[in-house]
Amino acid sequence: MKAPKNMNAISLLRCVVWLVLFGGVNATLLAQTKPRTIVTTDGELDDVDSFIRMLLYTNEYKVEGLIISSSQWHYKGDGKGTKFISEMEMTKKLYGERTELRWPGEQWIYDLVDAYAKVYPKLKQHASFPTPTYLKSRIRIGNIDFEGAMEKDTEGSNFIKAKLLDNDLSPLYLQVWGGTNTIARALKSIETTYKNTPQWAKIYEKVCRKAILYAILDQDATYRKYIAVAWPDIKIYYNTKQFGCFAYFWQKTVPTAYHPYLEGKFMGNNIILNHGPLLAYYYSYGDGNPPKGELEDIYSDPAVIKNNMWGSFSKYDFISEGDSPAFLHLIDLGLDNLQNPNYGGWGGRLVQSTTQPNRWEDGEAAADLNPFTKKMDLAYPQARWIPAIQNDFAARADWCIKNFKDANHAPTVKLAMAKTVKAKPNEIVQLLGSASDIDGHALQYRWWQYQEVGTYKGTVSISKADSKTARVQMPADIKPGESIHLIFEVNDTGTPQLTRYRRVIITYQP
Repeated sequence: MKAPKNMNAISLLRCVVWLVLFGGVNATLLAQTKPRTIVTTDGELDDVDSFIRMLLYTNEYKVEGLIISSSQWHYKGDGKGTKFISEMEMTKKLYGERTELRWPGEQWIYDLVDAYAKVYPKLKQHASFPTPTYLKSRIRIGNIDFEGAMEKDTEGSNFIKAKLLDNDLSPLYLQVWGGTNTIARALKSIETTYKNTPQWAKIYEKVCRKAILYAILDQDATYRKYIAVAWPDIKIYYNTKQFGCFAYFWQKTVPTAYHPYLEGKFMGNNIILNHGPLLAYYYSYGDGNPPKGELEDIYSDPAVIKNNMWGSFSKYDFISEGDSPAFLHLIDLGLDNLQNPNYGGWGGRLVQSTTQPNRWEDGEAAADLNPFTKKMDLAYPQARWIPAIQNDFAARADWCIKNFKDANHAPTVKLAMAKTVKAKPNEIVQLLGSASDIDGHALQYRWWQYQEVGTYKGTVSISKADSKTARVQMPADIKPGESIHLIFEVNDTGTPQLTRYRRVIITYQP
């Protein structure tokens, strides 16, 4: 379709949406520009909740695989009564020798995709979501007998192996929600097949070029003992602190000002209740729905939740989605964090290790200034986005039950300038943004400095920061090569309020 010369941006955008909704755009073609990903999960309570949110963003990335694996917290056992004791100190002390541990089964993943199928007719009005049939075809059972099990090939490990060896050389993001063992088995099988052949050098280079692990903690020892040793050139994004904003202990990690976005009034009204069969599966405090596989239910009973090990909670309060940063990192919000995880985004901010160049990690080097405490905060690179993330989740929940015209959709944000700029000390740089909203809502604008990301650590002054067109004066003391990161943030005025961004990087280059 060729657009008329006088068609404005909003009209053109409406035409594109119409084509997507009614089949005029090839969904496969669209998916080719999206990041490829495989999710590995042990099915814990927080994995279930992460999985539900993940399904509501499957238009944003290409789901290549959905693999059930094990972890130090969850394993099935081999059905023969074989006893096992953890390699990880915490679970070794907590549970000792066992034949199985807190296994939630495998049916849950099929149930969630079936529930997705029931809301798919509504979802596809809003964006190009994959069909339920496609998603179900991506499910495989990986290595689940014990923590760290990687002795044998499984359907899950073979599936990952095939994707690592296919001819698509684009990055393949391997989300690690449990242990790395099924991924380790896939890599071990590749090594066993090719290590002593003439193809090995090319195979090794190909796999290392493609694979990027996003790991939430170490939940077994297979990364440390095998992957890091045999495949040192595979990139890993390692989140051990920032995920806490979405974990069981969120009350201690998230600024108090943001707690309402995770409390029962918001979660119940905007996400869990009356939002269709998929969100009905979402675990929340005091919901009367005991999580499968748990040895002790400290979540579903309204009386127990008032004082459990994680804090004091009320009905429908958020419990945990500790693995959600792994897929939130993949959503294109205009922040360019896929280019460099140090840039920061909805999946947090990770800094390249000074000793292991293929490892990006959080911790002290990735801390951001918490404006509420005025202190550097290890979790704030994730917490800073919580209002926008939660409002966006609420909008996706609405998509499950509402037609396009009755729901809210994020604004489209662009730059009317280059996103990388060279400038000299004291020079005035014009900041030019543009935005539109398909729902016709008025828009609010804000330019702000992401100070921790830029290599220039001082503060810059932005004139007219609340408009599309702003100005910033380069500091007099900036040094050659130093950079300043500026974020153009646009909020709509719909319900829930939705946010998108663009990033401008200004560098002093003499």
